[in-house]
Amino acid sequence: MAMVAAERTLMFQEAASAGDAVERQFACGGAVMAEILSSLAADPPSMVVTCARGSSDHAATFAKYAFERQLGWVTASAAPSVSSIYQAPLKLGGSLFLAISQSGKSPDLIEAVQRASQQGARTLALVNASATPLSKAADWTLPLCAGPENSVAATKSYIASLAAIARIVAALEANDGAIGPALARLPEWLRAAWRLDWSPLTTALRDSRGLFVLGRGPGLAIAQEAALKFKETCGIHAEAFSTAEVRHGPMALAATGLPMLIFRQDDESAAGVDDLIGELRAIGARLIVAGPVAEPVAEDAVGLPILDAPASLQPILQIQSFYGAINALAILRGHDPDRPPLLRKVTETV
Repeated sequence: MAMVAAERTLMFQEAASAGDAVERQFACGGAVMAEILSSLAADPPSMVVTCARGSSDHAATFAKYAFERQLGWVTASAAPSVSSIYQAPLKLGGSLFLAISQSGKSPDLIEAVQRASQQGARTLALVNASATPLSKAADWTLPLCAGPENSVAATKSYIASLAAIARIVAALEANDGAIGPALARLPEWLRAAWRLDWSPLTTALRDSRGLFVLGRGPGLAIAQEAALKFKETCGIHAEAFSTAEVRHGPMALAATGLPMLIFRQDDESAAGVDDLIGELRAIGARLIVAGPVAEPVAEDAVGLPILDAPASLQPILQIQSFYGAINALAILRGHDPDRPPLLRKVTETV
């Protein structure tokens, strides 16, 4: 079967429009955003509980680091099956229950939101599709406004979810690292990130059967997302780890030639990531590094360019550049990224 050119896939076209999607989002939902911010500012939650699956759950990882680092809100992930299958009551009084979904149709997420509301939580849904069962179940729905997403592999809706989380944090944080003014530039930065040349990643992984994808802090959220995309679009077994966790066992595989894709943002985690890069270099690991590095990587390592932007936004921009590369890699390996085998766009888990 003849494969479509990389730039003609739905995945390519939808990912390329992420900057436009975020620009739309920033212009829509103003009234509900103001209501959400007013409630959270007047009565901050005792904790935040996230609930999501797939790419949306990786956005929830981003939310955890953003809420905890920048707002001081302890954030944990709820297992949807606790509500849908085990029907165990959770003590959620005073909390914010955040459900993230592109489709808003998964029965277990809907039930989790309904039960969270009954148990005293304020409920917020980040949903791309409008008038969904999930949005009807939540106290508030913040529309992602990403527009229709038809490729099975989510791209612009994932980035729109990260942008929505960043909007909330930017409006509520009150420290010297405030990102509010910079956030307005996110759409243009996303367009610029899309144009960066990440083809060295495609070349390096053309024949790979597996790899580790590493990140720290908010970078872990995009490492998780990248690992999923390797699996679903390219048939490559990829595992995501925190750079802090890779030393606990997985390090033993680094010297076997298994590639290591490392997402690095220029924040407080950078020194530790650089230390790990040094250790991996010493044992001859195959390195692919996105982001600034304090010292040159090994001569045979692959470096990937990133934009000069605030560290808290760098992961969003890095995953945008990655989407172009993974789409090209899928085509190069003979896969259709729009139609991964055995997968559907909407997974209605119960």
